[in-house]
Amino acid sequence: MREAKILLLTVLLCLGPGCSPRDFLTRRLAADLISASDPFRTPQSFWLRTGLVSNKDFSSPDSMVLQRRGWIIGTEQRCPGGIDPPPCWDVALTPHGVEMIRPLIAGSIPNSGPTLQVARRELLSIDGISKAGTFADVEFTWRWIPLNQVGGALHDSGVRYRSTVAFRGYDDGWRIVEQAVPSNQSLDEALRNAEPTAP
Repeated sequence: MREAKILLLTVLLCLGPGCSPRDFLTRRLAADLISASDPFRTPQSFWLRTGLVSNKDFSSPDSMVLQRRGWIIGTEQRCPGGIDPPPCWDVALTPHGVEMIRPLIAGSIPNSGPTLQVARRELLSIDGISKAGTFADVEFTWRWIPLNQVGGALHDSGVRYRSTVAFRGYDDGWRIVEQAVPSNQSLDEALRNAEPTAP
């Protein structure tokens, strides 16, 4: 009987102006806060390197995908000082690459090439919440959603990523930790350090 009274009292107190939905870290609140955060909403930018590049850059996985699609080509060149390892490549867009990429250009880095927004993140699930007082770790699964054909070539939307982000409870509710504290990582770090998982 006493437990029922305590439960009823707790419910009544929370119905008053002192409680808000942000006072309790639920999966739904965690999902809303992660999805609305700037690091999560920021589209992925791809820097298309053109001009003279090292063999390492020209043979990177992203560059190989663009070569196989016929969007870029490279001609072997001698490496000037400061660019390693040889050989170097003079990378240029093909006519098909120009047609494909020109409408997608968001900006460019001087003497390097255009920057393209290629994908955005989609939150798939909140997999667990581990709380310790006013600190919590939230594990979640997400994926890249291509924004265009370049994004579709670079990202398989079937690949899932698992990340863990730190939350902290304040007097006005739970928030995502914006700067890393010794035992936790920020959302930006969690997204950068995400590991692909099996579908």
